[in-house]
Amino acid sequence: MKGVILAGGLGTRLFPLTKITNKHLLPVYDQPMIYYPIRTLVNAGIDDIMIVTGGRKSGDFLSLLGNGKDFGLGHLNYTYQEGEGGIAEALGLCAHWAKGEPVVVMLGDNLIERNIIEPVQAFRRQLAEEGQGAKILLKEVHDPQRFGVARLEGDHVAEIIEKPKDPPSNLAVIGIYMYDHRVWDIIGTLEPSERGELEITDVNNWYIRDGSLTYGVLEGWWTDAGTFESLYAATRRVAEGGANHVDDESAG
Repeated sequence: MKGVILAGGLGTRLFPLTKITNKHLLPVYDQPMIYYPIRTLVNAGIDDIMIVTGGRKSGDFLSLLGNGKDFGLGHLNYTYQEGEGGIAEALGLCAHWAKGEPVVVMLGDNLIERNIIEPVQAFRRQLAEEGQGAKILLKEVHDPQRFGVARLEGDHVAEIIEKPKDPPSNLAVIGIYMYDHRVWDIIGTLEPSERGELEITDVNNWYIRDGSLTYGVLEGWWTDAGTFESLYAATRRVAEGGANHVDDESAG
């Protein structure tokens, strides 16, 4: 299983900080933002990782990360997204590298308190038993109108609604996704949304219609760091309690 970290975009909501650097290279407390998703994947046993970069300073990722030896990796892979064509477009740039393998995808500005060891193990079991499918992670939030929100029917996700005015639940879809080999073909069938992007929600809803999408609810805190407010909140949370914890019980 391979890992993809999406770290492109122009970071306009963090201007002027992003006038001279990529958003994902900004500090969150004492480390660059990109360190946290890398560590999340490595903690989950994923050591073949592609970083999708973008913007004016994408070469700085290579200067900072090199081959990933600071994370115990033998190598890191990089590709470049031009402009802001959406999460699904960015993921599609990895198709040639993934070679039909399943993948765990993480947005580069997402930070979590604990780890995704158990969800990744559950997805591996899902693939072994069912042979196909996808998995998303949800988190209870107080402002679901800002996110893609899951509508549940029993123990299944019936639909994901983007930024609903009247949310069917308070369960937001966070930026960690797991897909089987079919995702690469699915992305190739997508049409741009009204904002001109290929939407990851369309990918997730495809798997819902297929009946092969499962979900888990993330434990511990989660935040993105894509606005000044959330960047401050992420820094404060990391300073107070750390991030990317590996619990002995979970790791075993």
